[in-house]
Amino acid sequence: MPKKKKWKVREQLKKKNTKAAIKIQAWWRGTLVRRTLLHAALRAWILQCWWRLMLGRILEKKRRQALIDYSHTERAVVKLQSLIRMWRVQWRYCQVLSAIYVIQAHWKYHNCQSCAYLRGHCVITTTHLQFHIEIIDH
Repeated sequence: MPKKKKWKVREQLKKKNTKAAIKIQAWWRGTLVRRTLLHAALRAWILQCWWRLMLGRILEKKRRQALIDYSHTERAVVKLQSLIRMWRVQWRYCQVLSAIYVIQAHWKYHNCQSCAYLRGHCVITTTHLQFHIEIIDH
């Protein structure tokens, strides 16, 4: 074979090898880029999953604290209402006792000779009070 032909064949072979090497390098660089992107996407996905978990825990903690605050407020309101009702009933009861003591004192003072007895019945509610007194003579 002449030198020129050999040289041409070598050059064609060299070009083929260069093209093949370029294709292999491009494939390898693409593989590396895809692998890097996949790792970045997986890391981002892991961070997103972690953040969603933390956000859920934070929201649950806030809900629980709001529920605790609400129950404390409700308990305080019920306690206050109970104390006010108790105070009102005691106040009305003291009024009834005071009225009974006044009536008994006046009755004893004015009717010592007849020796009459008083019999009473009292009903106390949150809105009003009733009492009924009977005078019994012997």
